[in-house]
Amino acid sequence: MNTVSDTRGAAFLGRVEREQSAARKEGSLSARAEAVGRELARYGVVVVVGWIGLMKFTAYEAEGIRLYVTNSPLMNWVYELMSVRGFSALLGVVEVGIAVLIAARPLSARASAVGSALAVGMFLTTLSFLATTPGVWEPSAGGFPALSGKPGQFLLKDLALLGIALWSFGESWKAGVRATA
Repeated sequence: MNTVSDTRGAAFLGRVEREQSAARKEGSLSARAEAVGRELARYGVVVVVGWIGLMKFTAYEAEGIRLYVTNSPLMNWVYELMSVRGFSALLGVVEVGIAVLIAARPLSARASAVGSALAVGMFLTTLSFLATTPGVWEPSAGGFPALSGKPGQFLLKDLALLGIALWSFGESWKAGVRATA
């Protein structure tokens, strides 16, 4: 009888060890996926903001943002102070600067926190265009809540980018506080 009991005990322990090993592998895989996701989120925002910022130096992009700016109560006054191309270039400098600050996370958590906070403000501003830009709601689909392809769906992506910028701000801020403590 001891042999049967010992065999069952060994089988049980073997099964427990296999389950624990599988759990460790699964945990390791999930930890790696999370780490890759974090880096992709942060540096994905860097690429998007930086690339769009560089595009602001082109006539194409300067004209592309005119609709949003002229219909925004927050920004419609800027074309009284500067040209369409001049304002677009200024935005380009700001956006590239934001991207550089966020990307600086390995060197300076505080710089990344500042860039991320600026990105939050930028994405909140662009999301406000959902309420002010003509053509956001598709009339052929009944209007609100049916989004048009452009500008509606084009603007809505900034909701996800806002979430990433908020996460990046929080993570960078916390790391900056830890570094000074």
